[in-house]
Amino acid sequence: MSSPEELRLLPWTTPDGNPCYLSTDTADSRLSRLADDMEAAQLDSGEQVLAGAKAVLTDTKAGERAVRFALTRATESLEDVIRIAVSRGGGRTTG
Repeated sequence: MSSPEELRLLPWTTPDGNPCYLSTDTADSRLSRLADDMEAAQLDSGEQVLAGAKAVLTDTKAGERAVRFALTRATESLEDVIRIAVSRGGGRTTG
């Protein structure tokens, strides 16, 4: 059995919002590859969200609804990126 230091934090949570971890003997398992693909998709999405948020922030006519939407999406993307960074770096999150 793997120790907690050897568990991989996965890029998704349980329906209750709790973290999911993977214990495997190989980084090339089916679930590891799925997690890698999900992380890549999350990073790509984060780049698109960042571009959209920048556009909203530079638009002097953007209303509160647009700014709140952009900030909400940016927050979600930042959570994904932090989870990926923690997973790859082996650090811990505070929630």
